[in-house]
Amino acid sequence: MYAIIDYAGRQVRVEQGQEVKFPLLAGEPGATITMERVLLLSDNGATHIGQPLVSGASIDATILSHGRERKVIVFKFKRRKGYRKKAGHRQDFTILRINAIHTTKSKPPAEAKATEKATAAKGEATIKAAAPAKAKTAAKKAGPKKAADKSKAPRKAAAKKAAPKKATAGAKKTSATTKKTAAPKSKSASGTGGKKSSGK
Repeated sequence: MYAIIDYAGRQVRVEQGQEVKFPLLAGEPGATITMERVLLLSDNGATHIGQPLVSGASIDATILSHGRERKVIVFKFKRRKGYRKKAGHRQDFTILRINAIHTTKSKPPAEAKATEKATAAKGEATIKAAAPAKAKTAAKKAGPKKAADKSKAPRKAAAKKAAPKKATAGAKKTSATTKKTAAPKSKSASGTGGKKSSGK
């Protein structure tokens, strides 16, 4: 029996009694941990693949110790610039021992039938509740359309009333232009009269 788990940012294949190294975890040596993010579980040839997790599966582990990896040298260098930088890094880790792999527990037939009946009853209740809700929404949608039609009618009337105003404005413009054209004629007549009088 083995399982593939997702824990501490890593996906690892584990078996019962195996010791696995993970990044540093919180907890003291001797403490137990339960891991429930099981992605795949193989039990005596039967493979259960999670979507994304296998329901009901879990793994028990014990923290054995904490430690640090060997030092890694980080050296940065840029030529002709006088830039050199050297640093060391030691990664912390935790060693776990897998104690047990728990598989999914199948329900007895009586309990399975009871759960099926409960889900069927819930489905019927939701269908019955959805029917009046749809009727109410349809009635609400029909109401605003009528109100919108009523609001459109006065707009058309206002547009029809505005048309004569434009005609009166045009008439005023034509009368004003005729007055302007008539005024220069009178001035020219008076001007000619004055010249004739001065000539005499």
